[in-house]
Amino acid sequence: MYSIVDIAGKQFNVRKDQVLVVPKLESKIGTIGTTNKVLLFSDDSDVEVGNPYVKGLSVKYKVIDHIKDDKVVVFKKKRRTGYHKKQGFRHQYTKILIEDIVK
Repeated sequence: MYSIVDIAGKQFNVRKDQVLVVPKLESKIGTIGTTNKVLLFSDDSDVEVGNPYVKGLSVKYKVIDHIKDDKVVVFKKKRRTGYHKKQGFRHQYTKILIEDIVK
């Protein structure tokens, strides 16, 4: 049994007891959240496709941790003018555990 879910503007193929890394959510560690933006649901026998979302389905998840990605360095330079600029940033993500797909 799996479903395709929209979490924080991105689509993920999720199953029960799966750990996902999603764009940062504004939730504290240990909180339980739900999303009802289920685009597709499939069990062993049939497939339900939403228009745009499947009605009556939701996915429960638990926030495990907030993590940062590796640093990305952006370096700009124009030759012979003395112009150079160095910037860096790190993407922030949230690690979640899919607890259940609720009908």
